[in-house]
Amino acid sequence: MLATEVLGAAGGAKRKAPKEKGSGFAEIVARHPNAWMFSALGVIFLLLGTGAVFAGAAVGAATPVAAVTSHTPTPDPTRAVPLEPAAASALRTCTIDAAAKDPRLHTFEGSVINVTTGEVLFDRNAGTPAPPASGLKVLVAAAALATIGPGFRMTTRVFEGSDPGSIVLVGGGDPTLSALPAGVESFYTGAPKMSDLAAQTKAAWETNHPGEPITSVILDANYWNPSDKWDSTWDRSEQTNGYQAEVTALMVDGDRANPQKATSPRSTDPIGRAGSAFVAALDLGTPVTVTQGRATPGKPKLAEVSSQPISTLIGQMMPTSDNTLAEMIARVMSKESGDGGTAASLDTVIKGGLVDLGLNPMGVSIRDGSGLSANNTVPPLFLAQLMAKVSTGAQGLGVIKSALPIAGKTGSLAGRFTGDNAVARGHVFAKTGWIDTSRTLSGWVEATDGSVLSFAFYALGPVKIEATDALDTLATGLYNCGNNLSNN
Repeated sequence: MLATEVLGAAGGAKRKAPKEKGSGFAEIVARHPNAWMFSALGVIFLLLGTGAVFAGAAVGAATPVAAVTSHTPTPDPTRAVPLEPAAASALRTCTIDAAAKDPRLHTFEGSVINVTTGEVLFDRNAGTPAPPASGLKVLVAAAALATIGPGFRMTTRVFEGSDPGSIVLVGGGDPTLSALPAGVESFYTGAPKMSDLAAQTKAAWETNHPGEPITSVILDANYWNPSDKWDSTWDRSEQTNGYQAEVTALMVDGDRANPQKATSPRSTDPIGRAGSAFVAALDLGTPVTVTQGRATPGKPKLAEVSSQPISTLIGQMMPTSDNTLAEMIARVMSKESGDGGTAASLDTVIKGGLVDLGLNPMGVSIRDGSGLSANNTVPPLFLAQLMAKVSTGAQGLGVIKSALPIAGKTGSLAGRFTGDNAVARGHVFAKTGWIDTSRTLSGWVEATDGSVLSFAFYALGPVKIEATDALDTLATGLYNCGNNLSNN
């Protein structure tokens, strides 16, 4: 956006007329007849403009003729008139245009906003919806904070079954429930333990049914439909390579083969894996049958354990871009909002939470909670607007602000911003994202001039890992330019 300058007009200096020779008024008129005639006419027109000339009036006339009056035009109410002249805006001279044309970005879209003024400083197809990849997790986190709140906890419970000797393990959407023994932390530090749930269950069962053995364990994962667990647009390699679990309401350790690693192969039966972990923790000493079913309403509750608050889970999800945690938070949000926890409801539920934050999600289309689907679309302008809110920590979004990776220091940005981009380390706070057709970086920059600029940059097409360095270069450009950033 080019700035305009308002220039003031300078008045010319007056020249003093030379003194005329002669002493009489008539002589002056005689010397300059044309000048005096035009001067007299000018006076008459001036007086006409003020309504002060009386048509036909003569010296000594008894009755003056009525005055000629002027009329002030009525303003056109449809025409806006500024109360004050427009203020001059700065002519910005710093550009990132060359960096935005880096061929490694393929098709580029981007938006930059001055957080303090709200002014859009940079726009490259910023209103065009496109896949944000894991940038979508910021929308999920913001919507969850607005709908179910930062203190919400996911709870796993055990109830007595309908048949003698039976108990029912009921999942509540908590992927962090850990099968590791007490004192051993999983990838989700501070997670609830299956061993605690089992100990509570045995104690309560013994109180209610002394001497009677537990012979049957029923697994209830019907908090949402257990068959609604995998999006058709996801590649199954995400599961086998260890990036995503099937989305079921009952699982342990995010269904990781290695509960202590961020990336670890996931199973084809997270519900069954959770059941096996529960039976092992019960350590009954006698065989039990394990089936899937539903809890019977009204039966006594034997035990329960809860996850850490949503605010903590968001803090665990953002740094490493945990897909499973994102999907589970989205499903729980849907369930608690009365929309059944279905994948199909996520578009309505998440956008509803964003509206509650005062945002207009025009052009936003949501297919999942993780951003894995290329069918998710978010205009860069919208994501930059959301990041502007996050950067201030307003409306409870400080939870996300404190969780985002920091360039060259934490999370998925710890190993980035090298070489010439190292100057921006510690000054860029952003969410990374990548799928096969999109690599993104969105967040905000604390620039050298003290300004804070929120941004969303998308590299679209058959992008490779080299695009990440090109995205970092763009963010470094914001750090150097600050509010002097030009749209040219």
